Amino acid sequence: MKIKEKNWYHELVDLFGQTREEKTEKKAPLAERLRPKRLSEFVGQKHILGEGKLLSVLIKRKEIPSMILWGPSGCGKTTLGYIIASEVGFPSFFLSAVNIGVKEVREIIRKARTEKVLLFLDEFHRFNKLQQDTFLPYVEKGKVILIGATTENPSFEIIRPLLSRMEVIRLNPLSEDEIFEILNRAKNDPEFKMDGIETNEEVLRIIATLSDGDARKALNIFEVSHVVAKEKNLKIIDFNTVSEAYQTKVQIYDKKGDMHYWLISAFIKSMRGSDPDASLYWLMRMLEAGEDPLFIARRMIIFASEDVGCADPYALTVAVAAKEAFEFVGAPEGYLALAQACIYLSLCEKSNSVYNAVRQAQKDVRELPHFSVPVHLRTAPTKIMRDLGYGRDYLYPHDFENGIANQTYMPQELIGRRYYFPTQRGYEAKIKEYLEKAKRIINTGAKGIGDPGKEAD
Repeated sequence: MKIKEKNWYHELVDLFGQTREEKTEKKAPLAERLRPKRLSEFVGQKHILGEGKLLSVLIKRKEIPSMILWGPSGCGKTTLGYIIASEVGFPSFFLSAVNIGVKEVREIIRKARTEKVLLFLDEFHRFNKLQQDTFLPYVEKGKVILIGATTENPSFEIIRPLLSRMEVIRLNPLSEDEIFEILNRAKNDPEFKMDGIETNEEVLRIIATLSDGDARKALNIFEVSHVVAKEKNLKIIDFNTVSEAYQTKVQIYDKKGDMHYWLISAFIKSMRGSDPDASLYWLMRMLEAGEDPLFIARRMIIFASEDVGCADPYALTVAVAAKEAFEFVGAPEGYLALAQACIYLSLCEKSNSVYNAVRQAQKDVRELPHFSVPVHLRTAPTKIMRDLGYGRDYLYPHDFENGIANQTYMPQELIGRRYYFPTQRGYEAKIKEYLEKAKRIINTGAKGIGDPGKEAD
């Protein structure tokens, strides 16, 4: 790590010892050449940068706390860091946690001596928990304004003591209109103007759509399209030029990031909503992006009990079979088994009665005393136990006409307590009919915590 000794505290210095001005003087990517230098040039994030909003107020007052800038790629995290640094005027360093360690960070802080330092760290989540501990004393004393940029949820990736001392600023993907505005600026880049290659509004809209809210991605597509057009001696960038530059749409997906949770959530909710088409779409989004198929299979198995349950007992069999089929066949043919189970689960009658029953029973087990097992239900493998009456009055249900005996199975204190309430949907309608008959025979009229027919609190 080299630090420029001459006026180093007035410059924005990156990992390679270059100032921002030195970088942009050289041939830099379009995204770097167009990076805004002032807040007035920044596009997007109006929820934090609009008039009177949090970050705009902090920047205007030059009262910048340590913060986490959390958002997807290409939404402006690094650009905001540059703008904040230029506004506050502190010694500022822009580094990436991918390329440095704590040793280099300490060297920067040592060089700063008594001056306050602004330290921007991209990919901040890459520092492990022990490394993050290093920043605590400096942030706590205000010696360092730490700005960490991350695409990952800070709640999971950043230690709680550090997180409690930093503002978390959530950045959103840019809208297509915002990307379009950025591309319009790019169209006027001096290098592009010099080549005399034009771009119409329709093509810029297409690029904005392809970018998925990522300004850097949009500018890269635009720049490559320009290179393709120049190579072919074209005077205008058209749809075919963009298609050639873009080639195949790359899935943006991080198995540990937000997109992982968003897609599986959309998948589950689509099956729960009985929409097989949406369910298949989200299934294929995950598979095409490289999600572990067995993770998806496990979630379908859970869904079969949680959201279908006894309304269609066969759903669990189908889900387990799909998991076993994929393990046996492998990809890509095994995707058919997952898709079949996905469609079946989507079209099943739905019931969360099993899920609710488990929660209520679990609540009683955790919160109420552990009541004794009724004597007639206890096993009696020894003479002493038989002499104590264990199992003596037990009624064997198969000896009765309906296969149901007039005896209680709950502890005395819980007689009448109910957890499972079947719906009228699917097979649960038959279960409900049988359960009502069984309850009439089993019920002895004894009183306990729960009255017959009342759901447990």
